[in-house]
Amino acid sequence: MMSTRGKEEGGWHLCQVIKATAVPYENPDNLSPFLLQLTRVPVESCSQYETCSECLGSGDPHCGWCVLHNIAVREFPFGALLFSSVFFFSLSFFFFFPLSLLPSLHLHLQLVLETYNVPELSAGVNCTFEDLSEMDGLVVGSQIQCISPAAKEVPQIITENGDFWFRLVLQLKSKETGMTFASTSFVFYNCSVHNSCLSCVESPYRCHWCKYRHVCTHDPSTCSFQEGRVKLPEDCPQLLQAEKILVPVEVIKPITLKAKNLPQPQSGQRGYECILNIQGNEQRVPALRFNSSSVQCQNTSYSYEGMEINSLPVELTVVWNGNFNIDNPAQNKVHLYKCGAMRDSCGLCLKADPDFECGWCEGQNQCTLKQHCPAQDSQWLELSSTKGKCTNPKITDINPVTGPREGGTKVTIRGENLGLEFRDIASHVKVAGVECKPLVEGYIPAEQIVCEMGEAKPSQHAGFVEICVAECKPEFMARSSQLYYFMTLTLSDLKPKRGPVSGGTQVTITGNNLNAGSNVIVTFGRQPCLFYRRSTKHIVCNTTASDEGFEKVKVSVRVDKAKIHQELQYEYVEDPTILRIEPEWIPFIFCCNLIQNPQIRAKHGGKEHVNNCEVQNSTEMTCQAPALAVDPSHQSELAERPEEFGFILDNVQSLLILNKTNFTYYPNPIFEVFNPSGILELKPGSPIILKGKNLIPPVAGGNAKLNYTVLVGEKPCVVTVSDVQLLCESPNLIGRHKVMARVGGMEFSPGMVYISPDSPLSLPAIVSIAVAGGLLIIFIVAVLIAYKRKSRESDLTLKRLQMQMDNLESRVALECKEAFAELQTDIHELTSDLDGAGIPFLDYRTYTMRVLFPGIEDHPVLRDLEVPGYRQERVEKGLKLFAQLINNKVFLLSFIRTLESQRSFSMRDRGNVASLIMTVLQSKLEYATDVLKQLLADLIDKNLESKNHPKLLLRRTESVAEKMLTNWFTFLLYKFLKECAGEPLFSLFCAIKQQMEKGPIDSITGEARYSLSEDKLIRQQIDYKTLVLSCVNPDNVNSSEIPVKILNCDTITQVKEKILDAIFKNVPCSHRPKAADMDLEWRQASGARMILQDEDITTKIENDWKRLNTLAHYQVPDGSVVALVSKQVTAYNAVNNSTVSRTSASKYENMIRYTGSPDSLRSRTPMITPDLESGVKMWHLVKNHEHGDQKEGDRGSKMVSEIYLTRLLATKGTLQKFVDDLFETIFSTAHRGSALPLAIKYMFDFLDEQADKHNIHDPHVRHTWKSNCLPLRFWVNMIKNPQFVFDIHKNSITDACLSVVAQTFMDSCSTSEHRLGKDSPSNKLLYAKDIPSYKNWVERYYSDIAKMPAISDQDMNAYLAEQSRMHMNEFNTMSALSEIYSYVGKYSEEILGALDQDDQAGKQKLAYKLEQVITLMSIDS
Repeated sequence: MMSTRGKEEGGWHLCQVIKATAVPYENPDNLSPFLLQLTRVPVESCSQYETCSECLGSGDPHCGWCVLHNIAVREFPFGALLFSSVFFFSLSFFFFFPLSLLPSLHLHLQLVLETYNVPELSAGVNCTFEDLSEMDGLVVGSQIQCISPAAKEVPQIITENGDFWFRLVLQLKSKETGMTFASTSFVFYNCSVHNSCLSCVESPYRCHWCKYRHVCTHDPSTCSFQEGRVKLPEDCPQLLQAEKILVPVEVIKPITLKAKNLPQPQSGQRGYECILNIQGNEQRVPALRFNSSSVQCQNTSYSYEGMEINSLPVELTVVWNGNFNIDNPAQNKVHLYKCGAMRDSCGLCLKADPDFECGWCEGQNQCTLKQHCPAQDSQWLELSSTKGKCTNPKITDINPVTGPREGGTKVTIRGENLGLEFRDIASHVKVAGVECKPLVEGYIPAEQIVCEMGEAKPSQHAGFVEICVAECKPEFMARSSQLYYFMTLTLSDLKPKRGPVSGGTQVTITGNNLNAGSNVIVTFGRQPCLFYRRSTKHIVCNTTASDEGFEKVKVSVRVDKAKIHQELQYEYVEDPTILRIEPEWIPFIFCCNLIQNPQIRAKHGGKEHVNNCEVQNSTEMTCQAPALAVDPSHQSELAERPEEFGFILDNVQSLLILNKTNFTYYPNPIFEVFNPSGILELKPGSPIILKGKNLIPPVAGGNAKLNYTVLVGEKPCVVTVSDVQLLCESPNLIGRHKVMARVGGMEFSPGMVYISPDSPLSLPAIVSIAVAGGLLIIFIVAVLIAYKRKSRESDLTLKRLQMQMDNLESRVALECKEAFAELQTDIHELTSDLDGAGIPFLDYRTYTMRVLFPGIEDHPVLRDLEVPGYRQERVEKGLKLFAQLINNKVFLLSFIRTLESQRSFSMRDRGNVASLIMTVLQSKLEYATDVLKQLLADLIDKNLESKNHPKLLLRRTESVAEKMLTNWFTFLLYKFLKECAGEPLFSLFCAIKQQMEKGPIDSITGEARYSLSEDKLIRQQIDYKTLVLSCVNPDNVNSSEIPVKILNCDTITQVKEKILDAIFKNVPCSHRPKAADMDLEWRQASGARMILQDEDITTKIENDWKRLNTLAHYQVPDGSVVALVSKQVTAYNAVNNSTVSRTSASKYENMIRYTGSPDSLRSRTPMITPDLESGVKMWHLVKNHEHGDQKEGDRGSKMVSEIYLTRLLATKGTLQKFVDDLFETIFSTAHRGSALPLAIKYMFDFLDEQADKHNIHDPHVRHTWKSNCLPLRFWVNMIKNPQFVFDIHKNSITDACLSVVAQTFMDSCSTSEHRLGKDSPSNKLLYAKDIPSYKNWVERYYSDIAKMPAISDQDMNAYLAEQSRMHMNEFNTMSALSEIYSYVGKYSEEILGALDQDDQAGKQKLAYKLEQVITLMSIDS
């Protein structure tokens, strides 16, 4: 205890200081005493002091601090106290307080305060813990005892928020005075919040880290054993500072990290792992702890998306036992990098960070690592090598392209491979034959040279830019494609020719070739004129203040080193002055006309408002007073003076603030409405009275008037003004008109006025006469119609029907003709694009995977086999033995037959096994073909033995053989697709897509105006208009805008997709940005930018139907400029995101439900389901059929809606040529110089052999077998799913149209006759006239193939061997074998039984070999 004493007449004075004690917030069982000390210091005088420290610290010997009253008082001898029981005392607190305070909700703990020289406390003491609790303190001798609040009364420490302490104040209050005379603070803390060792032991409280439990605690005894306790930061497990960790992508490499104090995992604990967070994806890699100071992330390769990032810092975390983090105080990161990213040229490659070890591979013409550059046919260039010089420099741009002959122009040359050091280009740059000196400060290695032009000779006019990099050999020289021109600059005039001496005037200097050169300096006398902008004919600059006074000065213009000689003068004149403002409440200023853009300003309440002024002549200008920044809710009835009032006259500072004027603002005029209805009824000639207040400003003298204008409808009226009303003489009008009063910048409408006309008849009488006359006329007309109706009814009906048919036929023909012509133009453009960029064919692997395993993106056959390390050797050995069995024909046939005989072996399993077998046998197609022929022969035998109709053979995929046949054609017809059939198929897809998009497409139901499918046809009239929008190229914002045809009824998502199609028309679909990742930005002429969305706060809702936003909704006009920008949350759509339903406008996840199998590739009509919370249903163009609350006219009756079926004919006629081209290509043996694929001839001959073997001579059966074998099994699949062949996106309407074409294709291959009637499906009726011709093509095709010479087995095997060699490594054979083996595991007993019963299998001991495989593959082995 420390105390300082001051003595007067035996009195002691005390200022008590209580120190805060820190208290952990956990366990109540361990109690520790804490001493809080009170100190006594001398004091001064008296009531002016508010605190004890102020009182005692003042030094006044006559003042003391009265503890119980908590005030400073004049001190008296003890015998003459003013207050009874008041003492100056000292005390010391001894707290027995728990180290943790969360025992139970009801446990209270006792705090003991030890006091000295205690005053008389017989009245009692209260212990108060802030607002939580208050209780009586117990005074026992020299001790004061308080009870702590219960845990349930203490604020909780919310660990989720990162809180780990809070402060609580204990106050002692005297019951006698009610005043607080002592207080202290307690800190409750929670160690368990800390989840890392360093944050735990570095906390300001007594926290300890348990290394092996990975927890922070106040009680070290809870740690599992002694060496697991950490108290100091240097003892924490942590990674040490590492040099930059560089890892190239797709390169298998370990990462070794230095550390200290790494714990050794104990029994039952997992080992170490490294976690890399790459673009939001977490990648875990096993790690190896070498010792306590070293850990290594094992050999692994890493990758990240995109080529726009060449180096990606990645967060690195080392963990053990699953989620025990090792501290990383140095914030070590792994830097993944791609040599080829953003380094498309040799120079950019070699200037990369040397630590990347990137170099230029000339053979591959790309930047890569050395191990990725084939040594035998490539030269490797790197910065450190002696030959590290890039050849073939290239100049892509020069700026500027004109300059004066005198030189001095700084020319910026941009390009590729422009040297790696400044010395490489320091003396080898010429521009138009003139030496151009490179500047060090403007040089960017490999990319940019900035040089300063020398002086040109008079004979030199223009030329190219030529550079040499290091040496002037042909491979190190470059010439620009642009010419640089030497120009002669001239001046002709300047406007204005004079301005205020304070400057600020914007002067335009006219002349010729003024945009040449790089730097412009304009001076007026000795004063600079600040350059603003220039063009070929103009230089614009802003004058500065003149220090030469009022005079004419010479204008000088220098462009680089050229001084333009022309006698131009500018006159500095006296600054304008304000002579007077009249009246002082409506400005009318006498001034001058020197100023280009005069403005008046007023500032009030810290806000400034400005209005433009209009110059009348050299001495006058008129201004409309600016608005005063007054809150409408706090408007005063009194006049207001602005804080600042003045004029902005160029740069004249003296007139900015004219506070000596008496410019005054008066309250705004206020008008009253006519009456509650807002309509005033008057007789003609009666005046209109507008009542209000403040109509005349209360200016001294009373002669102030405002200029009021009152309009009745569009006509003004004569106004008489008083303080409380306006009298308007109504113009010569009758009827209802709106009344509008205008004054200054205000407008107000008190309502409507109805002027009734003078009439001898009342309104009811006039109405009665009109109704009676109308009824009489109707009666007479009805009699006449009835009289002639019967005689003319038949003729009129006949003529009307004939006219309707003629109009309908003409309209359909015209529509077909126009649509076909327009589509031909679009397809011609498309074909031109395809010639340049090529059709986006999928590579062989992707194509085969989509056919063999539809709907599975990442199939195991594309990945390495994943097996635990301890089993890897046995599994690989087992799979190699299993591969030998698969390559044994006896085993494979027995295996397939056994699987097919099992009832649980589903159709899906059959297709999967067939595809897996074909992937395994991809490298042995001769063997695969032999097995396939045997399986097909067995299938034909089985079909005929069961006495099924022969035509049913190969109709459906019900066996492994049928799926293998599909896969066999898939492998062998890829080349034919790329060289022949792919082009007409792609043209048909594009034609359908473009024709559909010419008319409206409902983004929700998928229905369209133009369709081949009746189910997807919009059966009502949709008003729409074609717009041409100019889209900013996102790849090059400086390039010309791209025109895109859009419909004003398109949703925003549809617009984005059409824009993406236009911008990226030569880019495969998978490489394009997604519409959902982009926002559509409308750039308006005013400069405003607006984000358009399918749903936002402006979306219209009527009768529980919410309509998606379209361009028409936003009123976007033709020719507007739009841009696609990356997805963002803007102020415009932030409200939308938080207030609209959770339906996503781009995906409609909650709104659209598709029926049928989830992996069905055929789109179906979506059903609209309402939002479960709001009940709102979405629609775009048409409302769904099944909702009964739609209006009757939305869909119309069936009879009316069938009229729109003519659009099917129009669409069919437009697309006819493209369908014919595709069918002709498929059903023709001469394919533009290419021979018929051998696989087709070989398989057709095999089917003919089987037919001969079984004495089947019916041509219809043979025709059907071939149709089921190839067209229906392969071609129909390709027509319906072009995305199997091309990198494209297929929407629902395109899918529906392709399904109609595929059905027509199937009908063309059929030999049966279809009788058509009025109830036949529309798709069959649509092509009814064309199918006979197509059937003739098919028959001719089969006949031509039959007449071709047979293919020998030797030729076929050579062809199959070549195909196997070309695609040998497309699939991972081990993974495919593992997938097939899963069926062995499931049916092992049945397969072994079948092998035991087969004689040939017994001779070859196939069952024994399979058992060996099963043993090796067993998990228990």
